[in-house]
Amino acid sequence: MVGKSNTIGFIVLLFISIYGCQRDNSADYVFAPTPYQFPERKNGYPIYEPNTDNPLTEEGIALGRYLFYDPILSGDSTQRCADCHKQENAFADPKRFSIGISGAQGRRNGMALFNLMWHPEFFWDGRASTLREQVVVPIEDPKEMNSSMSEVLKKLNRSTFYRRLFYNAFGKHIITQDLYAKAMEQFLFTLISFNSEYDKFFRGEPTSFSEAAFRGLTLFNKEPQLGGADCFHCHGNIHLGSFKMVNNGLDETHNSDLGYAETTGKDYDQGKFKVVSLRNIALTAPYMHDGRFATLEEVIDFYAQGVHANSPNIDPQMDQIPKGLNLTTQQKSDLIEFLKSFTDSEFVNNPNFSNPFD
Repeated sequence: MVGKSNTIGFIVLLFISIYGCQRDNSADYVFAPTPYQFPERKNGYPIYEPNTDNPLTEEGIALGRYLFYDPILSGDSTQRCADCHKQENAFADPKRFSIGISGAQGRRNGMALFNLMWHPEFFWDGRASTLREQVVVPIEDPKEMNSSMSEVLKKLNRSTFYRRLFYNAFGKHIITQDLYAKAMEQFLFTLISFNSEYDKFFRGEPTSFSEAAFRGLTLFNKEPQLGGADCFHCHGNIHLGSFKMVNNGLDETHNSDLGYAETTGKDYDQGKFKVVSLRNIALTAPYMHDGRFATLEEVIDFYAQGVHANSPNIDPQMDQIPKGLNLTTQQKSDLIEFLKSFTDSEFVNNPNFSNPFD
């Protein structure tokens, strides 16, 4: 009996010890979030418009940054968001297709992540209308992190580290999917890139914008019948991308990937994919939704040789491209020099966006 009583007592003490280590010491947490100050907005650039129900704070952004770089979100705690969205590649995936924790390969290239607060929808096929929807999908995709939000929330709620960070950011003791999504959204909204050599050139600031890049600029904004490359129709705004869903004539048929039609269920959306920004384009290879082009030279050659004019639902803006651009070797080189001017070196080296665990 004495041995049994000692055993029971030991178990009780062990339980109290474990519980004491895991309990929320709210008195040690201070909920006093610091409002985030956006970078100075330059003339001509869009107004910052984050969601009003999720005001950006230093604490919320820091939390989202930890989550972005933490493998805790994956099923076996081995894969991070940052593994498929690398800062040095403007938060794109340099692999043609991302590889999940089970070794499964996805079917589309991992998109670059920047200037996201101005996107109307997310993914190549627009299947997420908000970032808060988007940040859940990779977790539950069997080919990516292969987990579930319920499992992720269990792990986060067991973590004293994350309970403290969530409380400091949101003043809540229980971590929910909504709070997780808001934290990720806050960090991702700060990934702002508007400081390339191209931007400096148009702001009249000192820049290394070359003569070749200037010639490429002319080609970029000139129609094919005038000897230009006709890029401006889809990439001529401040974002250098319309973010619309467009069929640019990549394929004659769309049986292997229906694109936007998978989201809408409409036949006329087959073969349409998001027109992405050309900002940081020199860092985000491979190109197109399926990463079929390894270099910018291959992309330009595709348009120069003529797209598939008979592709169903081809965009009307492509009406001149099927004939081919007939660019000379020098013109192609100049155009690539201009595209390289979209690189924002400050953005891809910003320590505020790097791994906080390092």
